Amino acid sequence: MDKKQAVNLIRQTFPVAFDKTRFRNFAINLLNRLDESKTSAWKGPYIKDAFKDHVNYYERLGTFTSPDNEKLDVLIVHLTTESKLEHARTAIRNFVADHLKTRDEKDAALVAFVSPTEKQWRFSYVKMEYATVEKESGKVGVETRLTPARRFSYIVGEGESCHTAQTRFLNLLQNTRTDSKLADIEEAFSVEAVTEEFFKQYANLFGHIHKALEKIVEKDRTIRDEFHAKNVSAVDFAKKLMGQIVFLYFLQKKGWLGVAKGQDWGSGPHDFLHRLANGEYGKYANFFNDILEPLFYDTLATDRGHEAWCNRFKCRIPFLNGGLFEPLGGYDWKKIDIILPNRLFNNTEYVEEGVTGTGVLDVFDRYNFTVNEAEPLEKEVAIDPEMLGKVFENLIEENRRKGLGAYYTPREIVHYMCQESLINYLDTALNTAEESVAAIKPKQNKLFGESEPEQMALKTTVHRKLVPREDIETFVHLGDQAAFYEAARMSGTKSYKPELPRSIETHARLIDEKLTDITVCDPAVGSGAFLVGMMTEIVRARSSLTPYFNDIHERTPYHFKRHAIQNCLYGVDIDPGAVEIAKLRLWLSLVVDEEDVQQIKPLPNLDYKVVAGNSLLGVEKDLFNNVLFIQLEKLKPQFFDETDAKKKAALKQKIDDLIHQLTRGKGIFDFEIYFSEVFQRNLDKSDRNCGFDVVIQNPPYVQIKAIPATDRRVYEKLYKFTTGRFNLFYLFIERCQLLLKRHGIAAFIVPDRLLLNTQCKAIRSWLLNDNNICELVSFADQIFETVVVDSILLLFQREQRTADFVRARRKVAQQDVHKAQSIIIPVSYFELSASSQFDLNYDSSKLALYRKIRANSVELTTISETKDGIIQGKVEDRLFLRGKKDSNSKPLLFGEDIGRYSIVYGHNWVNYKPNEMMALEIERRGKGVRPGLWMRDPRIFERPKILTRQTADKIIAAYDTENFYYSNTLHGTAIIDKAYHPHYLLGVLNSKITTWYYRSNTDEEGKVFAQIKIELLRKLPIPKADKVKQQSVIELVDQILAAKKRDPKADTTAWEQEIDRLVYDLYGLTEEEIAIVEDTAK
Repeated sequence: MDKKQAVNLIRQTFPVAFDKTRFRNFAINLLNRLDESKTSAWKGPYIKDAFKDHVNYYERLGTFTSPDNEKLDVLIVHLTTESKLEHARTAIRNFVADHLKTRDEKDAALVAFVSPTEKQWRFSYVKMEYATVEKESGKVGVETRLTPARRFSYIVGEGESCHTAQTRFLNLLQNTRTDSKLADIEEAFSVEAVTEEFFKQYANLFGHIHKALEKIVEKDRTIRDEFHAKNVSAVDFAKKLMGQIVFLYFLQKKGWLGVAKGQDWGSGPHDFLHRLANGEYGKYANFFNDILEPLFYDTLATDRGHEAWCNRFKCRIPFLNGGLFEPLGGYDWKKIDIILPNRLFNNTEYVEEGVTGTGVLDVFDRYNFTVNEAEPLEKEVAIDPEMLGKVFENLIEENRRKGLGAYYTPREIVHYMCQESLINYLDTALNTAEESVAAIKPKQNKLFGESEPEQMALKTTVHRKLVPREDIETFVHLGDQAAFYEAARMSGTKSYKPELPRSIETHARLIDEKLTDITVCDPAVGSGAFLVGMMTEIVRARSSLTPYFNDIHERTPYHFKRHAIQNCLYGVDIDPGAVEIAKLRLWLSLVVDEEDVQQIKPLPNLDYKVVAGNSLLGVEKDLFNNVLFIQLEKLKPQFFDETDAKKKAALKQKIDDLIHQLTRGKGIFDFEIYFSEVFQRNLDKSDRNCGFDVVIQNPPYVQIKAIPATDRRVYEKLYKFTTGRFNLFYLFIERCQLLLKRHGIAAFIVPDRLLLNTQCKAIRSWLLNDNNICELVSFADQIFETVVVDSILLLFQREQRTADFVRARRKVAQQDVHKAQSIIIPVSYFELSASSQFDLNYDSSKLALYRKIRANSVELTTISETKDGIIQGKVEDRLFLRGKKDSNSKPLLFGEDIGRYSIVYGHNWVNYKPNEMMALEIERRGKGVRPGLWMRDPRIFERPKILTRQTADKIIAAYDTENFYYSNTLHGTAIIDKAYHPHYLLGVLNSKITTWYYRSNTDEEGKVFAQIKIELLRKLPIPKADKVKQQSVIELVDQILAAKKRDPKADTTAWEQEIDRLVYDLYGLTEEEIAIVEDTAK
């Protein structure tokens, strides 16, 4: 089939009402062949009871067998009149899963889901998933029980674009020579491939609007003055405009725009914006000035009564409220005319054969939009609200993105972190109680002045087992799939998982209460992924509890979401643009579940829920000024729901005035003021445990050199983890001390340097001693597409350490993070390492080895002095010489000159004139910039010393007695304890056990530019030995040094192996322990 035929086949099949003949023809051409010998239809008694509410009857058109012997059914599922494509997603996916399991155990299915009442239909690929588990016999095998299937879907039919389907299926249809594998078919349903294409086009469109707007502002003084007065930038204006248009595409998908008089919400055309641009709702000269601005600010932002009739456009358009459709910065849109070229929105420019139009509406019209956020088991091949996170990332200029350290978190990671945070929160909330061990002392009234405040009761934490943690995990992981397993049981399937645990049913009301009361904050909210993710988990969990409530009034997803947004979710970001995207996603989440066809509820105001500000700063305040706080907390709920523009403005002014007073006019964001209800809500009670239940975030990764000097000085005063070469994410971890309530849960995705890097020792010690680490997860591959950094997940609880173990998952694939097996690591294993390293490559034998080594050794730093070498700064060309210049020229060694036991001088020199070199360094760097040059004290060079390479993944050491100077590619260690001979230390440092110990405490092995950190070098163990025991090692080292002096390439392997054996004996290692070392230190 050639390209033209393939395009025609797609266009005849998808953007039209379902037709069985066309669909069969498409399937045959897609798969090249289809076995139609087992064509069947099932209805009536053949539809299991569990699915009868959703499935009327279904047909199998045939079966396909791939070259890999994978089997796929082609099905048509005819839904009942009552079942809706949008809201029966789980049920109908489970129906196909049951078919695949019970009808000859197929691997997958291509399915057309057809509703008799809808113009659209769903074309899906459903794939069975099998869990690899350890059977009772101890052998690993594939479990055959029914498990949830994954479904990837296109929404097609009348009014839907087939552009995406055309681009994805074209190659498969054109390939008539070889049969497709299931992986090829699955790739055609790839959400990632489709959205990546959209992101690029979105960023391109934004660029065109931004550029056009800049030209208009430059030419028109009236607009320029208005933008300046209202603090409006062309970048933010373009971002908001694009966001507004995207939001309208989701709304028209709901059928909320262009509704005819007397008709219900949901009946509007799905191409309303296209019709608007074509002049069907009114003629115009300029699309933005004459159509979009009035639509945004006179219509969507204006309450027009119950009917919501719009005279200008002669149709019903809802009043949305919320702020998205209010002018940016309050600019006077009626006073100024912003004439953006019409071609930016709609044109007929040639793109490719059969495709025209490069404007925003032209491009957006080619994509399918869905209001359903992708879930692990259910993905639509369409643009969903989750993609706004990636759009946000794409729209941040490269330099600014590096400065902010802002990167998009993949949805699988978001999903996992949200679920684990909720599990840990519920485990604490349900199974931990606080009891008083001393009574509250009453207020002490004073004759003069204010009364003394009441003395709070002393509390102690009591652990109970109301709901076992395993049951909570089942509830959170499988709660939203409970209906699936119940359907499997009712359908007669024998291999199904049981319903939710009995303890969940018994304590359903208490669990629901805890889910209602949870407070969650993302201090680096970005595009809002974690807030939306946590909200989704809360809603799923509460929804799965609904069957246990007799009164189900207001137990709908919409009510759960609105309650969570108002009472549970908080976010902050330093970038105002990110804040607007986060608000947009929360509003969209409400839109998806608003199903009242009679009255659409206005969106809430989120100004004091998601806030622009620096999460790391704060102000001095009087937290006991209760009168102002009481007023503030009374006004904020009123503002959240207010829809009247004047009342809303008045409330906002009152709130801002109170915040101004509480911050003493500083204008700086402060958690305890902006989110005062979280920190002040218990002041009238005996429990003053204030703060968030969950802090979840992907904090900025910004190195010290990229932090502005003024900010750095402020941070150094406020935070204790600002020593050395700190990174901004350290401070976000430390910030949890303020943000979390006692027993609160923190969930972070951070660089993996936290695990082993010596700079992070202080944070690790704090995490180990002042908190409970719940889980550590490392990944096999990089998580982020746009930054080269390996990442880990860190979950911890703000509580003085009570746990003796840490759960970990190591080197997992991000898509399999839920399935990965966890290991249990004793906290003592971390404590025994050189700098409290979080080594996830744990096994019990390593712990025993660590203990034995630590018990029989001293740290290198206690018997020696180790110093770095010369750092060249900006003067390398004048500092390092190829020949001796004068008496200040000193012989210089680099790392490449050092081998094990040998030095091969490369005839390099250093121009050792510290004052002259520093003056040149300052001149080249500029005043006010910290110099990079460091010449060091000459005394560290002019002495006998052991030199070790700085660039290596194991210790490579040699002994210098000729007073060589050395660059920072080497470390120099001078012995200060005369009880230890330098040749003894040299032999130990070059031994296999030192290599094993070093590699066990770092992640440098195998890296191209592996680094030996001086802090870890100083902490290397040296076996305790008197002079007699040292002598055997010394004699062997003497022989090696003599041989290497004669010939640096001399083979000294036999002597080195003998040294290894002697060091093993000094530690008293067993043969099994020696085998561990030998295997690792090859």
